[in-house]
Amino acid sequence: MRFGSGLKLISVILFLVEFVRGAVLISLLPIYGAKVLGLSLDVIGIAITAHYLTDTLLKMVIGYLLDRFSMRFVVQTGLMISLVGVFLIPFADMAWLFIVASALYGIGMSPIWIVCLTRVSNNERATQMGFFYTIWLAGLGAGPIVCNILLDYYVNGTYNMLLILSIFVAFLTFFIKDVRPSGSQQYQAIPLKRQLVALSERIKAMRMLLPGMILQTAGASMLVPVLPNFAEQELGLAGAQYSMLLIAGGACAGAGLIPMGRLSDKLGGKKYFLILGFALFAAGLYLLAWRLPFWYCLIIVVILGLSYAAILPAWNALLAAYVPPKQEGLGWGLLSTVEGLGGMIGPVAGGVLAASFGSHTVIWTSAVLFGLIALLYVLIPASKMSGGK
Repeated sequence: MRFGSGLKLISVILFLVEFVRGAVLISLLPIYGAKVLGLSLDVIGIAITAHYLTDTLLKMVIGYLLDRFSMRFVVQTGLMISLVGVFLIPFADMAWLFIVASALYGIGMSPIWIVCLTRVSNNERATQMGFFYTIWLAGLGAGPIVCNILLDYYVNGTYNMLLILSIFVAFLTFFIKDVRPSGSQQYQAIPLKRQLVALSERIKAMRMLLPGMILQTAGASMLVPVLPNFAEQELGLAGAQYSMLLIAGGACAGAGLIPMGRLSDKLGGKKYFLILGFALFAAGLYLLAWRLPFWYCLIIVVILGLSYAAILPAWNALLAAYVPPKQEGLGWGLLSTVEGLGGMIGPVAGGVLAASFGSHTVIWTSAVLFGLIALLYVLIPASKMSGGK
């Protein structure tokens, strides 16, 4: 796999952005918000939803902009706005300001991943996307692991580290090659109205998949505001033990991504990989909710990680079949927006459920959702999982 210097820089930026995002969403907002700022779980859930709201609503707009403006301009502007959100967090002891800070932070998250989706070469798409997914997962997993360990000892120091990394990654965007999107004349030749018509046709073709798209992001994101609390109060884990679970799950997911992707391509069974992956994920969460001892939890998160590795490559290949040619930015932006709808709903639902019935209820609910998704893919015809062809 050959990457030019531009994609290598994008890979570094992607890792750092996801490192900080994982640390902020999974650890800093729930722990710092509750322990330092004294905010309730439902407020934290709403703040995380605000992050996903801005991230989701801007995806299609950013995809459109990436088809027409330089990559550096779009990525740089977004990350500068996100930096303002990170800067506001220590001063956000009022619920509305905490929510605003989280929402601003979500603005800069959209461009970098859509850049990765649109910049990979067609003849090496599977390999390069496997690489980007590994980078993304490594950053998203490493951020909360490091943050959880440091928060046990240096709360303010942990925040300062994340602020410095946010400044550094914004600085790196000045080195992105300032080029217009390739084939820009082709994009200009296709009116926006025609592009939207083509995209709406693809959405209609995949309408049977839409409930699963929304439910799976809702089921995952509702866990975000409650996982640290569940690990500490329900499982009785220290920060280091919780980090060990995250390392085990993330390592298994990262190690399994490329092999699972190749196996899915070889066997041509996206549907069955999704069914098996979601069913095992549901079973793993169900067992985790029983509050078993640490070593049992370690085995469970290994199963969760491998399940995730089975799901992700098959899911990306499925979505790629619905992206119209020459409209990659807008197409991926629209599909990411649809996926993100569940991410907007999940944290609020998770925070409200946790505040009303306890964090273990959120784990049970998420397990039921993933079980329903597996059942949904059992019922969907295989023809609907090949781009509607």
